[in-house]
Amino acid sequence: MPRLPGLVVTDHVFTVPLDHSRPDGPTLEVMAREAVAATKVDSDLPWLVFLQGGPGMKSPRPTGANGWLERATRDYRVLLVDQRGTGRSTPVTSRTASGLDAAELASYLRHFRADSIVADLELIRGQVSPGKPWATLGQSYGGFITLAYLSQAPEGLRGCYVMGGLPGLEATADEVYRRTYPRVRAKNEAYYRRYPEDVERVRRIADHLRDDDVRLPDGDRFTVRRFQLFGFGLGMGDYAQTLHWMLDEAWDGEELSRTFLYEAMNRTAFGDTPLYVVLHESIYAQDNRPTDWAASRLLPVEFAADASPLLFTGEMIYPWMLEFGGLEPFTEAASLLASSDTWTPLYDVARLRDNRVPVAAAVWHDDMYVDAGLSLDTANRIGNSAVWITNEWEHDGGSASGGSVLDRLLKLGADLAPVQPADVS
Repeated sequence: MPRLPGLVVTDHVFTVPLDHSRPDGPTLEVMAREAVAATKVDSDLPWLVFLQGGPGMKSPRPTGANGWLERATRDYRVLLVDQRGTGRSTPVTSRTASGLDAAELASYLRHFRADSIVADLELIRGQVSPGKPWATLGQSYGGFITLAYLSQAPEGLRGCYVMGGLPGLEATADEVYRRTYPRVRAKNEAYYRRYPEDVERVRRIADHLRDDDVRLPDGDRFTVRRFQLFGFGLGMGDYAQTLHWMLDEAWDGEELSRTFLYEAMNRTAFGDTPLYVVLHESIYAQDNRPTDWAASRLLPVEFAADASPLLFTGEMIYPWMLEFGGLEPFTEAASLLASSDTWTPLYDVARLRDNRVPVAAAVWHDDMYVDAGLSLDTANRIGNSAVWITNEWEHDGGSASGGSVLDRLLKLGADLAPVQPADVS
């Protein structure tokens, strides 16, 4: 059991079906990392499962007892799960894609949504906490998984905590992006008010990208619309400062600096997280209507690549991103998924209404990624839930706050009606 400052961590690997409706079919491996306070290794602690944001992102790698993890391990044995297809859990990569044709790959990828992740978690719970429910802590997309869990297997849960991740229960991808684009525009306007000199800096870079064939270190062409992807982080606490300093080092004479080009490549490639691109809009697909590249269809004119001032986009996925070197093998499969009209529902509205598992959620009032209006509507429709709404934090408040957000959610959840023994297996 490796020791980190204040923590003891243990890796577990579980075998799960690719398709839980076919338990004897192909399998995947799911890695989950147990973290427990060094002083409580032998204590009989309840489990708290951390559900990472995404989709398609691996669980955080702990460096010690700090931040929210320090607060969690005061009371829990924490399980950090690499959700299927990420990290060490049979990762989906370009190598995966190269061995399948487009239809086969699209069919394979349909098994990596929240419903399959929940089924994995229930199988894992049966092995590490047999007969006992556990708690979950969901960050961003982890909150979406939480509501799928409450819809699909509430008997496995003793309590749920959500940080900036209550989805609209019936919101389509179109509705999500209609709400999201104005907030992204507002973040751009706030950025330019704070750093007015960056209006010209951004214009100069965009003009250069239009006039010249600029290549990133991996050979991909660096275009204006790829430059606009720099806005991905504008909804995080200190990202505006980070972006400002990236622009400050953008030039080496009359050419873009190698430092800047490496930053551009690393921040916009997504080659190591293809699920994030390929499955992103599918997290809103549950109404048997194609998502049909909603973010691209609904792109407002003020976000055009020739607009002035140039606006950065946010957490939007566009079909041209599949042209990036690491994503090209997924192009046809992604198109099939975008046109699919056979998505299964992720949330059971009636079951959530009658929910008895304590649910405590933080909603960030100014969240750029998860609409606060949809989140509050959802909170009002979940039984035995309590919500804390605040503008103190941006979307990364769960991690940026140290352990204070989790501490408040634990206290909020303690005031809710506990799960009765008859409710759990």
